[in-house]
Amino acid sequence: MKQKTRWPIIKHQKTKQNMNRRKTIIATSIVLVIISAGIYFYYGVIFKEARNIASETPDFRITAKKLIEDYTADPKKADSLYLNKTIEITGKATKETDSAIVLENTVFCLFKEKLNTKMMDKKTTIKGKCIGYDELFLEVKIDQCSVK
Repeated sequence: MKQKTRWPIIKHQKTKQNMNRRKTIIATSIVLVIISAGIYFYYGVIFKEARNIASETPDFRITAKKLIEDYTADPKKADSLYLNKTIEITGKATKETDSAIVLENTVFCLFKEKLNTKMMDKKTTIKGKCIGYDELFLEVKIDQCSVK
């Protein structure tokens, strides 16, 4: 009698091992793609580089009085126009500290560095990013300011 060979069994086991290896490679590839997308989202979207307001072209050139009139008339409409936009505001400096100026008693402008020149009671043009209206102090807040 002829003895049966084990060749079909060995061939079947090798095919099964190849299938398991393929599944492992595919699963590992999917996990790596998901991790890469997460890292990109974390660093590329959440921690994107800050804007350089001083080098940007202003979206609006406006007087301090007109800015506060827009915010007192309709804060939501004014926010849609000015919020997070680079604006250039002209007005008389009515209050001054070492790193902030208030124009026309209504527009609070915060600077990154201390101011070297005195601007009190002078007509001044400031460029910065509008961060909103403070209803408690009745002031428009401008951040990252620079003197024009």
